[in-house]
Amino acid sequence: MVYVDLQIFDIIVFAGIAVFLVFRLRNVLGKRTGFEKKPNNNVGAQPTRIKETTANNVPELEEKISKLKTAYVTINDFDHKKFLEGAKRAFEIIINAFNKGDKKTLKKLVTEGVFKSFEEAIDAKNINPDYQFYSLNIEKIEKVFVEGSRIKICVKFISEQFKNNDENTVVKKQDSWTFEKTISSKDPNWLLSST
Repeated sequence: MVYVDLQIFDIIVFAGIAVFLVFRLRNVLGKRTGFEKKPNNNVGAQPTRIKETTANNVPELEEKISKLKTAYVTINDFDHKKFLEGAKRAFEIIINAFNKGDKKTLKKLVTEGVFKSFEEAIDAKNINPDYQFYSLNIEKIEKVFVEGSRIKICVKFISEQFKNNDENTVVKKQDSWTFEKTISSKDPNWLLSST
């Protein structure tokens, strides 16, 4: 009889603990902590992608390229080093392609309006096929601006070119070129949109 009374007492104690745990879990799990996402009422709608940028995401930039801060704020994963290297490479490829009359290469690297200008100059034989690069530097970033869904960066280049492998014919030139791309584009390539 005593043994049966102890079993009933054990069952009552365990039932009490179970009820206590259920209420505690319900109180804890049933409350919102503020970290949950709100339910999406626009099922099927495309979310608007807005870049969250803080001052910490923008590195220290030299004075001559400081205007690239706008690009960091506007474009996800912008890297000024890659952009500047790409701009120099594009400048050299475009000038060499133009001087050789290589329209196919130019068409991939420039906007339609710039291509038409280059095409007209090539057709009119206003090219310098004998010139080669001696040196190429970026003087500064002149401006960075957004037009609609596109971002544009104006780069001032200083180049030295020479004719027919003769370093005595070095000519120093200054050019301001504007490169552009669609802000949301995953393509890392920029197109030359004005010279």
